[in-house]
Amino acid sequence: MKFTDGFWQLRPGVDALYAQEARDLVAGEGTLSITAPTKVIERRGDVLNRPVMMVTLSSPLEGVVRVRIEHHRGSVVRDGFELVGATAGAGEVIIEDEAGVLRSGSLEARVRTGGPWSLEFRRDGRLLTGSGHKSVGYLRLDADAEVDRGIPANARTGSPPPAGSAYLHEQLELGVGELIYGLGERFGPVVKNGQSVEVWNADGGTSSEQAYKNVPFYLSSRGYGVLVNSSRHVSFEVGSEAVERVQFSVAGEALEYLIIDGPTPADVLERYTRLTGRPAHVPAWSYGLWLSTSFTTDYDEATVTSFVDAMAQRELPLSVFHFDCFWMREFNWCDFEWDPRVFPDPPGMLRRLHAKDLRICVWINPYIAQRSPLFDEAAEAGYLVRRPDGTVWQWDLWQAGMGIVDFTNPDAVTWFQSKLRRLLDQGVDCFKTDFGERIPTDVVWHDGSDPDRMHNWYTQLYNQAVFEVLEEVRGAGDAVLFARSATVGGQRMPVHWGGDSTSTFASMAETLRGGLSLALSGFGFWSHDIGGFEGTPDAGVYKRWTAFGLLSSHSRFHGSGSYRVPWAFDEEAVEVTRRFTRLKLRLMPYLYAAGLEASGSGTPVMRPLQLVFPEDPAVGHLDRQYMLGSELLVAPVMDPEGEVEFYLPAGRWTSLLDGRVAEGGRWHRERHGYLSLPLYVREGAVLAMTDRVDRPDHPYLDALVLEVYPGPAGSRNITVTDPDGRSAEFEVEHSDSGVRVHGEAGLAWRLRAPGLPEVTAVDRVAELLW
Repeated sequence: MKFTDGFWQLRPGVDALYAQEARDLVAGEGTLSITAPTKVIERRGDVLNRPVMMVTLSSPLEGVVRVRIEHHRGSVVRDGFELVGATAGAGEVIIEDEAGVLRSGSLEARVRTGGPWSLEFRRDGRLLTGSGHKSVGYLRLDADAEVDRGIPANARTGSPPPAGSAYLHEQLELGVGELIYGLGERFGPVVKNGQSVEVWNADGGTSSEQAYKNVPFYLSSRGYGVLVNSSRHVSFEVGSEAVERVQFSVAGEALEYLIIDGPTPADVLERYTRLTGRPAHVPAWSYGLWLSTSFTTDYDEATVTSFVDAMAQRELPLSVFHFDCFWMREFNWCDFEWDPRVFPDPPGMLRRLHAKDLRICVWINPYIAQRSPLFDEAAEAGYLVRRPDGTVWQWDLWQAGMGIVDFTNPDAVTWFQSKLRRLLDQGVDCFKTDFGERIPTDVVWHDGSDPDRMHNWYTQLYNQAVFEVLEEVRGAGDAVLFARSATVGGQRMPVHWGGDSTSTFASMAETLRGGLSLALSGFGFWSHDIGGFEGTPDAGVYKRWTAFGLLSSHSRFHGSGSYRVPWAFDEEAVEVTRRFTRLKLRLMPYLYAAGLEASGSGTPVMRPLQLVFPEDPAVGHLDRQYMLGSELLVAPVMDPEGEVEFYLPAGRWTSLLDGRVAEGGRWHRERHGYLSLPLYVREGAVLAMTDRVDRPDHPYLDALVLEVYPGPAGSRNITVTDPDGRSAEFEVEHSDSGVRVHGEAGLAWRLRAPGLPEVTAVDRVAELLW
């Protein structure tokens, strides 16, 4: 939201007060309180009729500084996120002659007494960013103020938040060359500098500035992060209004943000997810290929079975079958009942599909259509969101006369979960939790929550209700969602997918940008609709997207009005699907370990190069390639002629598909057929692999292959973990002449390297010479 007219003036209808100096610093128990007048106090009379901002510094976690700015404290609405990892007493306060200091780990917040206002954030003495003159602002808007309030509002979004008359903003300095990432799943350039970003969940597809997953957290290339701790509408101007600063603003009387230390981007994500929650462990079976009915296609059990059997006949391993919306009867979404006209025997059908070694996913959303038998039941019990006059809030977009489940009502949560528990008892294994963005603000919530806050926060309560019942019935570690909407903390309930893309190369690229942006916002697992959702892709787009999709953390064929089975496109599409599905299954020990790392440290499975190679300035703007785990670089082909240009960081890289060696620290241009793409292994890598290509969930240690690549002399340890929790450690020693691997006694495994004979470990040690 932009308040100024150029560098010197405010926009018409805007009145601004700024923190001008720091006075009366008070040290509390782990807190530093600052009175910040809106004028430099030169004489006693200046304190009269003078608004002040109260600024409080504290630390909820080592290496994190919390800044809370308040104007009228009695009018403050509490709207922060669940900081599940917060601890007490993490900060140390020091009052000096001319400054107040809060230290937390290597991070220091220093506020200078007197004027002009100066709040600096340093790591080991080095300046990271700061809040300077005219940074902390309290702004009042006339009703006719000429201000773009930046609130996305369309029919698909729902009511916009009420236009506030008072706002608080902070501006943090941008250094020369500093780049900003994150802010959720955003489909524009991965570098956010120069952009205006509105944190307001919306169902806007992947081709617009709107986003399903809005996260008011950004990551700086300088190795720190910033979380604006408000679940309401937050507006960011990233070097766009004040080009030397990142501005963020919220309506109301308080603004809270947290500075999160690194020093590396991965360290920032580790602290951020420690504070807001780690991604849950996802089951091994979920990494396999998912096949969907698609959205508006005609299907019944015979259709589903024909797809499943045809996949098996073509030797295309399939792990999950997904039933989209029309598993329920039209106009009844959601009643959680199988449409009896096409699925007369749901328990029997699910048993038959399970006999084919499949898991089953079904589509749901948090809306109850008026014709659903559940509507009257929910309305009478008070389980649906209501208008201020006490009537049930309804509209006709999406589902005729639909209401919205009120997840602030504990009884409504229990009721909703009971419907899901019945499906799980039938044999359903997981849920696609669609929607959660179209949440109105002209309503009253059961627990009295602020409607503006609930618009973004609703998705957390919705997905949490579903994930909890999955953990209860299926057990922790076997619960998985396929979720579309999210906010801060949503990463705790994976997996998330990218929403409604179109079936083009351009949309494939924007989808990847969204996934990389989400990864830089703390989300560990991510997927997308292979081939695009809207429209039907041509065979070329489908085949290229298939390779990309099967080199993502999770892989699903899905579309809108057409089936997405590979033989519907051409026979080569079948071959492409077979090749890359089997490749992913061969990589399962490696991918599963990357997933465990995501759950343990917050490092995503699909890693933007900015996260892995922060010291390389050439990767700063790259958003058409990524690392899959720590060792594999993937550059999807997004060109009809098969041309692809990509960058390899410094080092020696080897193609996993054909063994070609390429030097890093430079750009490369290649042409690939549909059965190939740039997939390079990092120098010195050790890939835990398997030769089993029938399923993703099996005892990896019973068919383990360690594939090693030349690298600098030295040793490293890797751990291979089975889906059942059994694990083994290996020590890998690289030298100029070869590699030696030390394993555990009694464990059979194989060692191989490109171009060298394979060695079977008959004891604890195997060796290969280059």
